[in-house]
Amino acid sequence: MRKWTTIILLALSATSCKVADTLADTAAELFRGEVVARAGDHMLRRSQLEKYIPQGVSSEDSINLARQYIDAWAEDILLLDMADKQLSKEEKDVSRELEDYRRTLLKYRYEQRYIEERLDTLITDEEVSRFYRDNPEKFSLERPVVKVRYLIIPADAKSVKNLRRLLASEEESDIMDAAAIAAVSAIKFADQSDTWTDALTLAQDLGMEYQTLLGSLKSNNIEYTDAAGHLHLAHITEMIAEGKTAPEEFVRERIRDLILSTRKHNLEVSLERELLEDARRHNKYVIY
Repeated sequence: MRKWTTIILLALSATSCKVADTLADTAAELFRGEVVARAGDHMLRRSQLEKYIPQGVSSEDSINLARQYIDAWAEDILLLDMADKQLSKEEKDVSRELEDYRRTLLKYRYEQRYIEERLDTLITDEEVSRFYRDNPEKFSLERPVVKVRYLIIPADAKSVKNLRRLLASEEESDIMDAAAIAAVSAIKFADQSDTWTDALTLAQDLGMEYQTLLGSLKSNNIEYTDAAGHLHLAHITEMIAEGKTAPEEFVRERIRDLILSTRKHNLEVSLERELLEDARRHNKYVIY
């Protein structure tokens, strides 16, 4: 009996020493500032936090980012602890979901490799034009698009009257003169008369509300003076209204994306078909 008592006391002593050592280590980390937060029985250490804070940020931003990370870390830990305590053993068994996810991820990765190895990314201008002609219903405009020249200039600038005339001109020499004058007196100048611009983008460039811009699009000229006393001038050289078919040049990149998407889909279908056909040939797929 004395033998077993001695063994138990030694075991308890060893356990107590281990607990004491753990407490001592934690206390030491706290004293050195290594532990920055605690949630339940979990500690967040400075080394973990520092990985989240980018180099070169200001002290204020660093503090804000640290607080965000600490809060998110605590919420995550506390929620996991609560789930572990409240859920039944069956509810905590996620092996089937993990296996389903693993299978889905493996299939996805193989499909991606299959597509990348076979995808033809070369798209000719003729293919783009043909897709545009064959699918006009896909390119109905949600907003007007315009070709435009515009500038932002102090409203009291002496060159305003002259610039207003030059912007509306179709003479190349006048446009060059406008650019030269704007380079000296304007805050911003852009000649987008050879490219299509979404009306929403134009409103943002001009610092206007979109609805205000829409009201101005009834004429070819837009004028708007902001609170700082800057005059925003724009001359619309061409416009296609909302609901009309977008010009081909405006949707070329979108068409390229659509063609690539179609090719990817066809490769996915091809992969599925090849797998079944190959399995049938080798007697790996049999319907009884």
